[in-house]
Amino acid sequence: MLKTYTGSCHCGAVRFEADLDISAGTGKCNCTICSKMRLWSVNAFPEAFRLLAGEGDLTDYRGRGNSVAHHQFCKHCGIRAFEWVDMPNMSGSKYYNINVTCLDGVDIDELMHAPVTYFDGLNDNWDETPAETRHL
Repeated sequence: MLKTYTGSCHCGAVRFEADLDISAGTGKCNCTICSKMRLWSVNAFPEAFRLLAGEGDLTDYRGRGNSVAHHQFCKHCGIRAFEWVDMPNMSGSKYYNINVTCLDGVDIDELMHAPVTYFDGLNDNWDETPAETRHL
């Protein structure tokens, strides 16, 4: 079910809201940045995402070999509350990955019952599940 969530980085400088359906599923990626940051995300299209505060507090990082993913970090606390991808590597259009751990008021039961899709970003093989997912 679609629900409007608010969220933020740790220090609160970056705040956003997004219309999300967590019950439709979440995702975890094994690429080097996502696995090191332990990103657990839910996708949103641009029309469902609204940055409320902190645009000037964000730092855009693009990793090695994946310049289409814009990892948005708060320059004060370092938290990556969301990122956006400007290439159709999974959806066919720009989309946001919202870090579910940065959402306010998430129903933990709903989150735990939602399906999780694992992405093999490490090998740029987005349609396949990585051989190992236990650490994600």
